[in-house]
Amino acid sequence: MYITITAQKLGKTYGQSSAGFVAYLEKENQGLEQEEMEHFFNQYGDEISAKEVVNEIDGNTAKLKNKEPKFYSITVSPSKYELTRLENSSADLKRYTRELMKDYVKCFNREINGRAITVDDIKYYAKIEHQRTFKGTDRQIRENQPYATKILQLKNHIRKIENGERIGNIDKLKLKIGKLERDAPHQQNGIRIVQGMQKAGNQSHIHIIVSRKDATNSVSLSPGSKYKSSEVEMHGKKVGRGFDRDMFFEKAEKTFDKTFGYQRNFAETYKARKDFVKNPNLYFAALMKLPANEKAMAFKLMHKTGLPVIPNIPTNQAQMALRIFKRLRQGVDVAIKSSSIGI
Repeated sequence: MYITITAQKLGKTYGQSSAGFVAYLEKENQGLEQEEMEHFFNQYGDEISAKEVVNEIDGNTAKLKNKEPKFYSITVSPSKYELTRLENSSADLKRYTRELMKDYVKCFNREINGRAITVDDIKYYAKIEHQRTFKGTDRQIRENQPYATKILQLKNHIRKIENGERIGNIDKLKLKIGKLERDAPHQQNGIRIVQGMQKAGNQSHIHIIVSRKDATNSVSLSPGSKYKSSEVEMHGKKVGRGFDRDMFFEKAEKTFDKTFGYQRNFAETYKARKDFVKNPNLYFAALMKLPANEKAMAFKLMHKTGLPVIPNIPTNQAQMALRIFKRLRQGVDVAIKSSSIGI
């Protein structure tokens, strides 16, 4: 499970309308029949129009300044292993979203009218998507880039030969291009992965637009608050503030596991990934203490999906973790090969 919470920015300023973001989320419906489309929904309603989403989000920004975000985007991306637990991606992810947003409000250290915040106090809209394309920031694109650059240079060379600007053997250049296409480290269905290519397999994920203000347009609820969970004195009274992201991410996993009967391995947990970033030695020490079958499963998952790396790991930490991983892997390869666990 990979979850991000971001405030939508346009350059250095926050977008004053949700229209652009909503239009972006409608892209997957282009060219589809009505019954094939995925519509926006919220806690109680289905088939909500894009126009209604924009009107409701944009009309719920009282007293917010231009330099403050008007809404947040939450993207929830289950892993391919988690997605195998779903019987119907759209219906199941919609059901999960509604449970997830109950967890979301519980992670605010705030009260409204002297009571805990409930899901009815927030204004959100969500949409299920089933496709993803490779972006320039993806590892596959970055690692294929040297090959893409050489291929482009060779194609430019061929074009100049055809235009009479240069002399050369076009057939030999085409052979070089073919070799580079085959040698690129990341392929999909025998084709070099390039930016904009649609990702294969089940890519179902959730996009959620949640207003910065509560449903009454009077209370500010920011999941981007720098205050994790604390109290501050205002007008002689102690007022709670902050949003606990760690709690939200952990609740999201537990709710998914409970809802779909998913048996989460250590290597898939948010806590494990966080430990990997903060203290690689602690992460691998915990990994080695797992029972044999769980340990073998964890290493198989790591082999299949790569190291559980979260973005922005300090280089020295990542290099240290990689060295530890390589040493440990040598000692457990036999256990992995002999394990009956199939992934």
